[in-house]
Order: sequence, then structure tokens, then C-alpha cells
Amino acid sequence: MIVREPLITTSPNRLSGTPVFSGTRVPVQTLIDYLEAGDSLENFLDDFPDVSREHAVAVLELAKSVLLSKAVAA
Repeated sequence: MIVREPLITTSPNRLSGTPVFSGTRVPVQTLIDYLEAGDSLENFLDDFPDVSREHAVAVLELAKSVLLSKAVAA
């Protein structure tokens, strides 16, 4: 399955502008909260079937890319 851009959208009319997985009402923060709590990606996907595995992984890859691009040499 190919995930189309944009991966994440916001709208003032949807969840008060909270960033969500595009095409859904699932906040991206929810995935981060699951992982932070020690839950697996599988648990998140089971609880939010509107988000595909490919979409979730693409968002995580985007986050990784942004974080790594902000790294500063020590």
C-alpha cells in the first residue's frame, strides 16, 4: 500500500487543529503516547484501524528524519 502525501494534516475544524493522520481523526500524538507508554505499534494499529501500518511507519520515519536533521555535533 502506498501512503499519499501529506502524511499529517491539521484543520481548525477538526479536533481544534490537532495534527492527525491524514484522512482520519486519529491524532499523531496518540501514536507517540502509545509508544512512550511501552505499547507496541501493533497495539496502536489494533485500536485505531483507520491508520494503516504503512501510514504509521511513514509518520515515524518522518519524525526520525526531522530529529536526525536537527542533530548538533558535540
